[in-house]
Amino acid sequence: MKEFEDRFSELQADMISICMEFVEDRADKVYVYASSEEGIISSRFFYLINNKYVKSHKVNDALTEGEEKYDISHKRGFMVLNIINEDIEKIKKLCEEYERDMPTEMKLIFDVRSGKYKAEYKYDLVYTNDDIKTAGHIADEVV
Repeated sequence: MKEFEDRFSELQADMISICMEFVEDRADKVYVYASSEEGIISSRFFYLINNKYVKSHKVNDALTEGEEKYDISHKRGFMVLNIINEDIEKIKKLCEEYERDMPTEMKLIFDVRSGKYKAEYKYDLVYTNDDIKTAGHIADEVV
């Protein structure tokens, strides 16, 4: 039992870690939205920086004058999303291996200053049973 929990936690920590790397460990909070539903994998990440909530491609908008800009190239952004998506796949395989339900949605929040970590999970279908909403719509609602 402990091995499942440890591996599950490690994969979530990896998602947070790659998001921290994206902002060179300079953020107040990191938010990761990860979804796996009916074969569709989706993810987003965003931040609280200087009391401003910003999507990953807008992190430089939250900086104060004189703060060093982040490298927000498309290549780096897609690298982060690819790693998060790979971690979602690994969590899916882990859940199958241990015959556990795979969350359809994971919302991870890491408070950099306090070191506190919070995770929320859903197991019901969130968007594949909706005629209009897509994974992207749901992820954008989080921000």
